[in-house]
Amino acid sequence: MMKNHNKSLLALVLLGMLGLSACGSDGKDGANGAPGTPGTPGTPGTDGQNGTDAGSVVSTVYKAGDVTFTINPAENTLAGSGTFTLKFKAEAKNQAGQEKPLTGLNKVRVYSATAVTNTTADGPAVYWKSNGSLYCTDTGLNGSSNACTLVEDPANPGSYTGTWTYDGAPSIMVADDNLNAPHRIMIYAYNVTDADGVAISDKILSNLTYIPATGETGVASGKDTVADAACKQCHGESTTTGNIANISAHHNYQSVTNCIQCHNPGRQPNAEQAAEGYVFDLPAMIHRIHGGAHIAAYSGGVPAEWAEINYPAPLYECTVCHSTEEGKTSWETPNRAACQGCHTGVNFETGVGHSEFDLAQADDSQCAACHSTGALAPINAHKVGKRAEYASLVTVDFTNATAAVSTIDPTKNTVTLTVKVSVNGAPVTNGADLTAYNATTNPTGKFMKDGLIIGTVAANGEVTAWSDEGGSTPKLSAFAFGSDGVGTLSVDVPAAIGAGTLYVGTEDNFCAKDGAAVACGTEGVQFGTTDPVGVTSTVKFFNVDGGTAVTARFADPTRITVAEAKCEACHSSLDYAKGYRHGVYTFDQCMQCHNNTHPGSGHGAVSYLDDDGTTLVPTGITFANRDLVTVAHRLHSGNFAEAEGIVLHKDGSVTGFPGLANDCSVCHKDGAQLFAADGGLTSGKRAIAVTGGFVTPVAESCRSCHTSASALAHFKSNGATTSDAPDSTADLPVESCSTCHAQGKSYGIDKFHIMK
Repeated sequence: MMKNHNKSLLALVLLGMLGLSACGSDGKDGANGAPGTPGTPGTPGTDGQNGTDAGSVVSTVYKAGDVTFTINPAENTLAGSGTFTLKFKAEAKNQAGQEKPLTGLNKVRVYSATAVTNTTADGPAVYWKSNGSLYCTDTGLNGSSNACTLVEDPANPGSYTGTWTYDGAPSIMVADDNLNAPHRIMIYAYNVTDADGVAISDKILSNLTYIPATGETGVASGKDTVADAACKQCHGESTTTGNIANISAHHNYQSVTNCIQCHNPGRQPNAEQAAEGYVFDLPAMIHRIHGGAHIAAYSGGVPAEWAEINYPAPLYECTVCHSTEEGKTSWETPNRAACQGCHTGVNFETGVGHSEFDLAQADDSQCAACHSTGALAPINAHKVGKRAEYASLVTVDFTNATAAVSTIDPTKNTVTLTVKVSVNGAPVTNGADLTAYNATTNPTGKFMKDGLIIGTVAANGEVTAWSDEGGSTPKLSAFAFGSDGVGTLSVDVPAAIGAGTLYVGTEDNFCAKDGAAVACGTEGVQFGTTDPVGVTSTVKFFNVDGGTAVTARFADPTRITVAEAKCEACHSSLDYAKGYRHGVYTFDQCMQCHNNTHPGSGHGAVSYLDDDGTTLVPTGITFANRDLVTVAHRLHSGNFAEAEGIVLHKDGSVTGFPGLANDCSVCHKDGAQLFAADGGLTSGKRAIAVTGGFVTPVAESCRSCHTSASALAHFKSNGATTSDAPDSTADLPVESCSTCHAQGKSYGIDKFHIMK
């Protein structure tokens, strides 16, 4: 009623004005009067809660990472037997991104831990000891339990003091604490909301590492051997906190520096948990979690939930996680607990499983005798860096390709390839026969795989493997080598594919031990039949007609929006990720099979794990191509037919992918634009061959993750050709997806996915 009443008054005023304007003039306007005296300035607006100037403080936040805490050790007593005092300042960014005092906090939790120098013969040289935690609230109570009393200074908004008003010392004050040792304080703020009153989803946390006796901050703890940056390589970086993005346990404490407050030697499993394989001290726990499926298959003793995890990189590459900085290499000094994180088959009490001699170890005093230096030191026993180092033990360099009309069959061309191969630093010469290196014919040979990557490159940079065009795939072992170290091979292929630009490479791999390529049956081989090393080789492009060779789009950085280095951040090496099947390091080696001209799929159907966790249920959704984009999306989203390390569950959740499902920046280059000016993909790919015809690539890329019926209908409504009704021609129109979903648009892909 009030609103309608006001509208009526407004209408009357307007009518009055219109009525006046309809009358004739009543004479000339008079001269302007002198300016009046300026009025008294109004009272500044205030923040209703604290009486401070509006805009000078904030009481809500946009995201957890916008909050910072400042703690001056000189103003605090948080350790030892003194009188407990907590003082800190809280700030948060306002809408303009400016740091302002954060007012209105009513509950925090203070955690404390001490980096203890170990004086016993058991455990690491330094370990974290928890001093517990303490709640501080504006009422001095946490439920019915005593808490420190949290008070905000009315004269200095955002400045807080916590005091203990009860008998006895608060929980984090430990009388015999070593105040000269590094301490870590963590503050966790509760009940913080955004402007709409919605609770901030991420934990709001802050750390301080200091020495209580001196107040020195930023000190080395002696235990921070793994940095958050290492975890982010696979788990991603949170856009709301800047910390680790995807750690589901306990709703994500987001940083290794936070985890140690609970996960330290003082936290041990009970008998039932230990029987299931649980360990909670951080080094052993992280080892066992990441070893998951591998340890479960090898020696058991892994909880069911951890046994689902397939680590995407070599378990033996310690420095993928551990720091190599001086002062942060305590991981190189082993202890039984950390080792048993992975080596679950070892019983140190009885000695069972501890070397062939079953050496019992009552404590850690003898570990260094065998494991500090030499072959059994962790860095050597785990072959750290050796895969990359050994890759150059076998090099394959294709130097030329020529073609001429076959003298046997004029409908074919004879393609002659030349190559130089080096094994263990020596060129292969003098008629050497590489057949002996081929494990396909010689189980104890050096090469696990023996096949070239070879095919044609069209003018638009698209590739087609010879094997898809009626030609066979030559083997490296088929080359004949002369005394000059050059190997040659001539093959007859249909004239159409023995012309124009050819790509030539290899995906061979080999076995190695102690710095040499060796026969795979060698005793004690470091890299054998299950994890051979890929040879060092570069895919080359040759125009056998004498013209300028065309570079495949897979090898053109301007047409690739994904970086191999980003894949390696999580996988360590593409060579390892592809396992014993392919010795590959670059995308142009993958293009032999995973291109848009090769139809069919080895993993056509999509399924999910039922509630029982073991039964695969078909979804009725199928794929009929093995294009690299589609396959990579499908694999990492769990949309494969069987458990491939990353598994889709009935409720839509995914086990095995360590990052955020919508974080495109994990693989895609920073600043990459996925769409070209015409609305197609930046790569220039405009069709994908599937069983039965061709489909449009933009929709197929999206469909590899978004498999619902409604998504399929949406793709079709935007002009997509999909695999349920493929077209007979590769000359397909570009879908209109980019109209709404190009980066920067209202519904751009960057609005719903993380892109940097």
